[in-house]
Amino acid sequence: MSVILLQTVGSFSAMHPFQCVLRARRCLRRGPLASVSWLLLRTCRAHSSVPSSACPSPQRQQEDGVWKDFSSRLATGPTFQDFLRSASVPPEQPSSSEVEDPPPYLTVDELLGRQRRVYLETYGCQMNVNDTEIAWSILQKSGYLRTSNLQEADVILLVTCSIREKAEQTIWNRLHQLKSLKSKRLRSRVPLRIGILGCMAERLKEEILNREKMVDILAGPDAYRDLPQLLAVAESGQQAANVLLSLDETYADVMPVQTSPSATSAFVSIMRGCDNMCSYCIVPFTRGRERSRPVASILEEVRKLSEQGLKEVTLLGQNVNSFRDNSEVQFNNAVSTNLSRGFSTNYKAKQGGLRFAHLLDQVSRIDPEMRIRFTSPHPKDFPDEVLQLIRERDNICKQIHLPAQSGSSRVLEAMRRGYSREAYVELIHHIRESIPGVSLSSDFIAGFCGETEEDHLQTVSLLREVQYNIGFLFAYSMRQKTRAYHRLKDDIPEEVKLRRLEELITVFREEATKANKSFVGCTQLVLVEGPSKRSAADLCGRNDGNLKVIFADAEMEDATDSRLRVRAQPGDYVLVKITSASSQTLKGHVLCKTTLKDSTAYC
Repeated sequence: MSVILLQTVGSFSAMHPFQCVLRARRCLRRGPLASVSWLLLRTCRAHSSVPSSACPSPQRQQEDGVWKDFSSRLATGPTFQDFLRSASVPPEQPSSSEVEDPPPYLTVDELLGRQRRVYLETYGCQMNVNDTEIAWSILQKSGYLRTSNLQEADVILLVTCSIREKAEQTIWNRLHQLKSLKSKRLRSRVPLRIGILGCMAERLKEEILNREKMVDILAGPDAYRDLPQLLAVAESGQQAANVLLSLDETYADVMPVQTSPSATSAFVSIMRGCDNMCSYCIVPFTRGRERSRPVASILEEVRKLSEQGLKEVTLLGQNVNSFRDNSEVQFNNAVSTNLSRGFSTNYKAKQGGLRFAHLLDQVSRIDPEMRIRFTSPHPKDFPDEVLQLIRERDNICKQIHLPAQSGSSRVLEAMRRGYSREAYVELIHHIRESIPGVSLSSDFIAGFCGETEEDHLQTVSLLREVQYNIGFLFAYSMRQKTRAYHRLKDDIPEEVKLRRLEELITVFREEATKANKSFVGCTQLVLVEGPSKRSAADLCGRNDGNLKVIFADAEMEDATDSRLRVRAQPGDYVLVKITSASSQTLKGHVLCKTTLKDSTAYC
């Protein structure tokens, strides 16, 4: 029988039965690999420790009939012991086409969306974009409708980020704006429900419920399956939250619903969580431990996207190239992971499973006309077999994101990155030798704990030495729970952080401009995305290196049929002769429409 850990805000003896039941139910449904972080369902009445005045939904208090019915069903439902007795045999996960049986305290009708309209806002990284599509897929199957009009929404869900303090402050500001929208809601309409999803819900938990009484639900990154239940509970006048972290949830059986019907590309999540435990990073605490989807489910999703006509797929993961599918027993052998030369891990070496090179090989074979990208990798997980595959396959983009974070070996050690500056630079040289013409991007943090001016100048020199094509640079923001928070001192003044950041940005732009000017005079294969935001007369797309390319919307030859004159459409591959370059953009004139396969003769 699996061990169930319960962590509560107050004492367990004072907990309302409803809290115990849902906590136990979620833990047991996860099976023996369950990892309970925190789960709270706050009741507003019928609980001796909570005064009736604390109820967050006054208009719902008037509906005594609804509450009494809910309370009576709860009182006659199963106890905590009922769930423990059935723990020895975890139930099978329902397939995506099945409707899960409702918990004892809810009816089937209460789980239905009844065509209530959901408005979703996404903040942060590409994983959150994918999470939004997963959440919407789950809600859509429960009978909810999607709306892009905030004013007509019955449910507003914010998919949030916690990587930096600024990201969280954006959400607090947004909640302040939504408060007036909720207070002005007409009584003739169903009450407006507001939910916080993702990393901020996982990190702050009860602080959100206590600080913003207008928030009705919280759902962590591993709790999206419970959204229909949480919204149903909220309808009875309560705040409801599930921020349970899982060791096995990958949403492998949930087909994300593309949020943009005209999209030419899609994100496919292949793994979740991170085991690296870099000292500055909150991700292991908001998204949990690493676990990978079965290869078969990933391939099925990519095939469906290909059938829908999408031309580019980005494989996603917090540490995407440490992918390891252990679902097939025959591949769980004793073969250890191959790391990049000179790199180490903060955890015990992992063995067995289908690795990232195998997945990349299989995905690239599905559709030769579909580009394949992946993000975000860790530099330690670039064995030669991955680099060789990128070089050999025309549809695997010759672009690698290689987060450095700092150019100082001393700072890298404090960050627990598992490599020195020298090892990182050697890897850069090896990648460029293995993949001629590869484009490189990176992440950098300015002003990490204890960073000296000399450390900062070493980062500046690394930017000059490597000449990245794309960069993501930020000032350090200390996060609670991280190793840096507990063991290091955030001793760099804010003004120094910002000054160093500006210096890094300036140097990056100078060097990126030099690197990107090497494309001038060359012909690039561009996947058209749509009209340029700055000019209706121009189109924009991205080249193999993921650089934005702007070109005039003009008639051109169709290389597949020279008798035709066509205009580029989103999803088309076109050849563009580059005429100018900046640190962020290439510009040129379009030559012809082509295919990915035929373009190799020109590029």
